[in-house]
Amino acid sequence: MKKIITILSCVILLAASSCTKQYVSPGTTNQTLYASLVSTDWTAYTDPGNGSMSYRAPINVDLISSNFAQIGGIIVAISYDGGATYEQLPEVYANISYSYTYNAGNLTLYAQSADGSAAVQPTLPIKVKIILVDSNG
Repeated sequence: MKKIITILSCVILLAASSCTKQYVSPGTTNQTLYASLVSTDWTAYTDPGNGSMSYRAPINVDLISSNFAQIGGIIVAISYDGGATYEQLPEVYANISYSYTYNAGNLTLYAQSADGSAAVQPTLPIKVKIILVDSNG
């Protein structure tokens, strides 16, 4: 009986030690950028496609290449308290609906009334967090 237990233990030990572990390290190409907007950064804008009116604030982001704009992703959040709390966009905050678009070199925030009926200019300073999420396409 001891002989069988010893052999069985050796087989289990041998099988367990022959396993290879594979570690996958996450990519480190994601980046977080910050921008600050004041009320004078917003300009009136009328969408030529549907005529809707809003205010927009462009932010230059040189890290958004045309290739990144095609295969990467962007997460945008805003803060009215200097970065203590963020609200991810799209978002309605204080009856203002915020959204964004991006293309090579540029991210643009838009603000309008929550029901979309009128342009509303933000009056408080806003801290913007821009997270660039890389993808392998």
